Amino acid sequence: MAARATEYLRQEDDLLVADLVIAESIYVLESFYEVDRRDIANAMRSLLSLETVIVVDRSLLLRSLEVYEHDRLDYAEAYLVSCAETTGVARIASFDRAIDRVASVERIEP
Repeated sequence: MAARATEYLRQEDDLLVADLVIAESIYVLESFYEVDRRDIANAMRSLLSLETVIVVDRSLLLRSLEVYEHDRLDYAEAYLVSCAETTGVARIASFDRAIDRVASVERIEP
């Protein structure tokens, strides 16, 4: 399937890949296929590097992948960190203490 999907992506002119599709792909690769976090991050960066792939905010997704890979947060939390950084809010209300590993945001426990 990967080869077919890659070929399809190469042939299309423009393909919108929603943020949710990235998150769901990461979840499936982790939970069902048990792919290593580094390999997942590299695969997603490769997808985002394709000229035909259109996303809403490429830098936000790339930062999310960086936090996911290096700070070892779940992708959803990594995405929240990136959103908090991008908007300048820099605060996240969450019970997930893993967010404390990222110095650029403050976790507020409700």
